[in-house]
Amino acid sequence: MIKVKIFGLLRMDTGLKELELEAEKVKDLYPQILAQAKLAKPGTRVKAKDIDGCIIMINGVQGKKSSVLCDGDTVMLMSPVCGG
Repeated sequence: MIKVKIFGLLRMDTGLKELELEAEKVKDLYPQILAQAKLAKPGTRVKAKDIDGCIIMINGVQGKKSSVLCDGDTVMLMSPVCGG
């Protein structure tokens, strides 16, 4: 199992804080997260591109969507912050 922690706007928009999912690569988590978001908050406007735009940390080290995962890994997804 992979522990997924969600931060920032993605957390605010979905209401999701933490999930436990099965995946071989980070990108394999995305459709599962999207499905869970729609279950948790049916009216959510979060799309796959929103998840794809997140900063990825794997066990405290920056990763990417093609990173391979191992059982017990913790993936943190943080939506980028922008301002003006």
